[in-house]
Amino acid sequence: MDQATASPTVPAMLKQGFALLNAGQPRQAAQLCQQLLAANPRLVQAHFLVGLVALDMRDRKTAVQAFGSVTSLQPDHAAGWAHLAKLFMEEGQVNRADAALKQAEAGNTQDPLVRDVLGAVYSRMGDHTLARAQFEQAVAGAPENIQFKLNLASNRVYHGELAEAAVDYRAVLEKVPGHAQAHWALASAHKARDDHHIQQMRTLLARPDLPERAQAFLQYAIGKECEDLQDWEGAIAAFMAGARARRATVAFDEAAEIEMFDFLTRHCTADWLAEGEGSDHRAPIFVLGQPRTGTTLIERIITSHSDVTSAGELQQFGLSLRRLSRHQDPKRFSAALFKSALDLDYRQVGNLYMEATQRMQGNTARFVDKLPVNYLLIPFILKALPNAKIVHLTRNPMDACFASFKQLFADAYLHSYDQVEMARHHARYRHLMAHYHAQFPGRIFDISYEATAQNLEPNARALIEYLELPWQAACLDFHAQAATVATASAAQVREPVHTRSIGRWKKYQQHLQPILQTLSNENIEV
Repeated sequence: MDQATASPTVPAMLKQGFALLNAGQPRQAAQLCQQLLAANPRLVQAHFLVGLVALDMRDRKTAVQAFGSVTSLQPDHAAGWAHLAKLFMEEGQVNRADAALKQAEAGNTQDPLVRDVLGAVYSRMGDHTLARAQFEQAVAGAPENIQFKLNLASNRVYHGELAEAAVDYRAVLEKVPGHAQAHWALASAHKARDDHHIQQMRTLLARPDLPERAQAFLQYAIGKECEDLQDWEGAIAAFMAGARARRATVAFDEAAEIEMFDFLTRHCTADWLAEGEGSDHRAPIFVLGQPRTGTTLIERIITSHSDVTSAGELQQFGLSLRRLSRHQDPKRFSAALFKSALDLDYRQVGNLYMEATQRMQGNTARFVDKLPVNYLLIPFILKALPNAKIVHLTRNPMDACFASFKQLFADAYLHSYDQVEMARHHARYRHLMAHYHAQFPGRIFDISYEATAQNLEPNARALIEYLELPWQAACLDFHAQAATVATASAAQVREPVHTRSIGRWKKYQQHLQPILQTLSNENIEV
């Protein structure tokens, strides 16, 4: 049946379906898709709309199936391939993502929507230069699209082009003055010299019925700029209000986290590690720990060495466990996942990780995987990749907790928006790391953020020696490195090492008593 003439109502129904999706009514759009596909199962546009609806409803499995149908029916459908590439990349299936990416690029489409999706894929792969080209084409093709402008501006931040990014964010705010995320991004990209922007954001906060997520963006932005101006009372008031607003939008399952930490402590032991054999690969260096404790600083020191590439914050090790254990629970990490992973073939785990990260490893002998939460996976990494190096950041517990508490994360670290939950999580982490050190002595290299910031060279030399690399003076000039940085530390690592953040929590001590008292109750010395 010819798609264009199947029914005079088909174009109108498709148009209505896209309109419903854009209006925030995905279920109604899905019902229209069912009608269209019942009449013509080969209608490419309907399958594509199903994919977009599934993305909106976070049904990844259906989205993959729908875009797969699109590309089967129309092999040159660039948008279908682009969405598949993004979905595969988010699942850590880099090789499949790369193959889909090539198919999407082959069409040489000028569709700005496709270019923006391709930019997101390249960003996820850590190739921010190729991502830049895609985002620039997306903006050129649709200069009025706010999201495209924001994506390009974020890419500028990754490249250290903070002034240019700030110009982009201001341009967005000229068109959409109430765009809370743009205000937050602007605050992150520049240092406040006066309170003009703060007052703009406070005016927005006075609006009735402002969504809690928007409140969080604005409050964290105000807190950051108040810190720039050394208005400590204004900063802590904003951080606390932002945390309350963000906490209201997330579901932190503390009981499940306790169960997971207990499982790791009981089962991940020296005896368990001794069973079986891992992969022989020697290239990976894992830099891990709590967020905001200096992992990016240490990664930059290491990757300033000519023999090491920065692979970024990779999800692939945890995804390798999930794929080989066939674990289906959507929770990223859980006791159930680790239970299902205990008896895997760990040579296979290590080899799968190396295969899945090949594109990001670069052309050097070694590469750094800097995903902080990989600290949970230390026993599994040691078992799968016994020749890998593990570098663990340590930081004063109060500074570590406060640094997370004042940071608005994307969809991670859900414990960080309540002081008591933050402190209890930190205590669990500290006890787990003590267990790992006891069970796996000599296998984890601790490096202190404070010691490194206060006395860079001896700590950098000890780090490079642990990695069994020859010393290079470039490791002291990490701030001059041209490589992109896609973390919350993107601005800080462009300057020489400093000690401004050490003891910063003391400026807010009277407001941080819940953290201080909880850490004390958990026998964590500060």
